[in-house]
Amino acid sequence: MVNTELEIQNLWHEFKNNKNTNWILKDINFSLKSGELIGLLGPSGCGKTTLLRLIAGFDKPNRGLIKKNGQIISKNNYLLAPERRQIGMVFQDYALFPHLNVWDNVCFGITKKKQSIDRANWLLGLLGIYEFKSRYPHELSGGQSQRVALARALAPGTSLVLLDEPFCSLDVEVRARLRSELSSVLKSCSASALLVTHDPHEALAICDRVVVMKNGEIQQYSTPLEMVSSPINDFVGKFVLQRNILPIQCINHSYSTCIGTLNISPDKLIKSKSICMFDKNSVFIEPDINGLFTVTSREYRINHFVYTVIIDDQKIIIEMGLETVFNMGDKCKVRFISGKEFMILPEKIKSNF
Repeated sequence: MVNTELEIQNLWHEFKNNKNTNWILKDINFSLKSGELIGLLGPSGCGKTTLLRLIAGFDKPNRGLIKKNGQIISKNNYLLAPERRQIGMVFQDYALFPHLNVWDNVCFGITKKKQSIDRANWLLGLLGIYEFKSRYPHELSGGQSQRVALARALAPGTSLVLLDEPFCSLDVEVRARLRSELSSVLKSCSASALLVTHDPHEALAICDRVVVMKNGEIQQYSTPLEMVSSPINDFVGKFVLQRNILPIQCINHSYSTCIGTLNISPDKLIKSKSICMFDKNSVFIEPDINGLFTVTSREYRINHFVYTVIIDDQKIIIEMGLETVFNMGDKCKVRFISGKEFMILPEKIKSNF
């Protein structure tokens, strides 16, 4: 039986500004099993870092409670001190002590017993930074500093690590390499982790489950596969999956969008405010000087272009091959590609164009 490492129950947290109360977190509920890597995903200001601070013990929640291994560590009238929680923390800026070398940074806060020293040495080897143990933070690259910060968080034998956007300041190659190593490092240490990120690709690529947040509320909590195959709403579809969203109009039992009519079985009931969601490669552009769509941007992506086209207040993102080039300001038509799948939300009806 897998133990529950962390449990968040009915968590609310507010920010008071003068006489106004703004709820930063609203009724947060989820759990993290031992050995899991959970992603906290959402745009800036959605409450991700605030939630991490509450779990670490830096702040006290206004309502609800937080449990670690079945024991309450936070509620509105109780706060277990951060140093007693056995939770490691890796910050965006690494937060290494500049006057200490790598070895002293990693060993900061652990006992000098042989077992602890052996673990610190093992972590330096595991993370590939043993040869840098005498260097100081200013002598390290960003990737090396991040490895030191992770080693320090794991050195006391913590079973839970909180990672606050740990890869955001690294270059693309180093970020990809550290990201791919994170799960195996955590598994080697028998540790669970909560990863804060605003990058959907990062969360879906390495996390066992993902918590999607918006305006202090959880929108969806599921595995990456479940999220991709069955997004709960248009925010998840647009922000996480980067899909196009269009409103649906119902005229004489026919369902249409600004692109064209949808192929929906007549026995399906569609609400008046339903939306159509589809991938960027499910539509294509045709040149047409009398077209209703206008190309507003073009980005080159190695083997294809990504275009943004608009009609009235509707924006559509389209992936196209390099054969035909459209320029900003060009008029065009947008058409569905026959056979491509789309989804109707909130009904979760799937069909093909």
